[in-house]
Amino acid sequence: MQLTGSLAKARKYVESHTKLMEDTSSRKKIKPGPCLTISRQCGIDTVKIGNALVQKFNKLKIDDLGDWAVFDKNLIDKVLNDHDLPERLNKFMTEEKMSTMNSMLNELLKVHPPILKLLHKTSSTIFKLAEMGNVIIVGRGGNLVTAGLKNTFHIRLVAPLNSRIEEVQRIFDISKKDAEKMIAHEDKARAEYFQNHFHKDIDDPLLYHAVINIGLYDFDMLINTISEMVTIRFPKFFKV
Repeated sequence: MQLTGSLAKARKYVESHTKLMEDTSSRKKIKPGPCLTISRQCGIDTVKIGNALVQKFNKLKIDDLGDWAVFDKNLIDKVLNDHDLPERLNKFMTEEKMSTMNSMLNELLKVHPPILKLLHKTSSTIFKLAEMGNVIIVGRGGNLVTAGLKNTFHIRLVAPLNSRIEEVQRIFDISKKDAEKMIAHEDKARAEYFQNHFHKDIDDPLLYHAVINIGLYDFDMLINTISEMVTIRFPKFFKV
């Protein structure tokens, strides 16, 4: 498989953290750093937020730990690479597709492995990344997949509908009406993904350490707020 830019970053992260975990020359065993999972409504720019948090955490992390990385769209590349799956399965691995297709249908269409197996492989990759630590995982039920790990912190980002419509219009250069349709469609798909595969309500606040209305924050305040929550929760991994 040819490496994409996102997959190259993913591989670099995995290789560096694997080396740290396997380093037996140090007498002090290094525990995995924190894992931050982000659930979000459609129309929230988690690419920008995730990259800003990575830069912030890298400045604050202790020297013994490897760099932070964010896995959003590149998570699909990582799953395909981890399990030696063909690139054609990429189109089946969005939250939308995996929420509306069942294993029987995929068997009939001869899509191998079926959706439930893809879900399992995605969850397996998410869990392994969380175990490595110093990672941000966006979407795909990351908070539920990693719920049993002690190094995780889970947040959900919400925002007023009008601001999300404006953001979708800006990103995709589409009309307000089309942006409204996209948001309704994507939010429904993500809710169904949670319900169908984890039997949970994505909007249940009890599934997260914090639910943040980003409409009440400017960007710098949002990044500082999230980073402060994580550094306070895991103080031994940061220079604070």
